[in-house]
This record gives sequence, structure tokens and C-alpha cells, in this order.
Amino acid sequence: MPVPTAHSLLTALLSQIPSLTTEEVANFARRWDQPILLRRGDFLVQPGQTEQRLCFVRHGLLRIYFPTAPGEETCVGFGHANSLLCSFPSFATGAASEYAIQALRQSELLAIGRTDFMDFLEQSPALARFWRLELEKALVGRMEHEIDLLLPEPAQRLARLRRRSPHIFQLVPRKYLASYLRMTPETLSRLR
Repeated sequence: MPVPTAHSLLTALLSQIPSLTTEEVANFARRWDQPILLRRGDFLVQPGQTEQRLCFVRHGLLRIYFPTAPGEETCVGFGHANSLLCSFPSFATGAASEYAIQALRQSELLAIGRTDFMDFLEQSPALARFWRLELEKALVGRMEHEIDLLLPEPAQRLARLRRRSPHIFQLVPRKYLASYLRMTPETLSRLR
């Protein structure tokens, strides 16, 4: 059985969008014309860069983190297979990114330029609806994570993440999960 390409996986994802015609799917998929290969440790975005593209992760694992002080950082999210990824505040506003996106393992992505993406959103009401729904899901996820971080007990934070995203425990190394949950790796090990 042949290995699916990034374009075929993206096309399959886009084909699930209600009201998006086969022709719109094909036209939009063609605009994703920037293949990106990252080795473990490579950066997709570093603080100070302006995000100019939206990426589809074909395979791999990436972390989004905020550098809090020299040598310190806080993990704020992850990108994994079949997900969309960018430094969103920079992508949305055109300002320099405060976040870094780094590959935790070898990753293959496919990107579309911001201008092409925004142009297509203007042309396709179905895609604009899909994008709005994706943003709503992302916002709900961010709010849930904010609630997690307000809980004083690490066990409560861990339990909420397990309910919401059980798959993440199979993908993400423990030290990054601990950072995401604002606890030490030792605390996470003890609770697991």
C-alpha cells in the first residue's frame, strides 16, 4: 500500500468540509506548495520572526513554547500529524512572533503562504466557515487549558488533560507535558 503524500492527506481533510466542492478542494490544495522537512530540534519559527505561512503537519511532532527567561521556557501547545500549525498571533497580526515552534521528532509539513490563504478565504464561504470553526475549537481548547492552569492541584490539571486529550500522552515526551501542565517532570511521573 503506498504511503499517503502530504497533499493527499490534506485533500482528504479538506474533502470533509461541508459545501466545499471537489474543484474548490483541488484549487485550494494546489496552493499548499511549500514542503518543509524538519529534523529533531529544528525550528519552524523562532521568536522575532514574522509568521507568513500556515502549515499542515503530515507527520511528526512539534512543540510551541514561550521563552520566559534565558534558559527557561513554557510549553503552550503541540502540533502533530493531520493538524494545522502556525505561530497564530504573528500569523493573524503580522507582528513578530513571541513563540518558538520546534520539532520534537523528524517532521514533514506542507505550507501555504498567508496571502494565498487569506485570498482563498475571501473566495470561498465554505472554507471561511471551516476556518471559523477551527478557530472556535482552538479558542475553546485555549480556554480549557487556561482553566487547567488555574487549578491549584497538579492532579486536577493532569486529570482534565487526560479527559480532553488522551492521545497526547502517547505522543509527547514527559518533560514537555510537565511544562504544558506547569508542574515538574518529577511531579508528573509521581501522578502517572
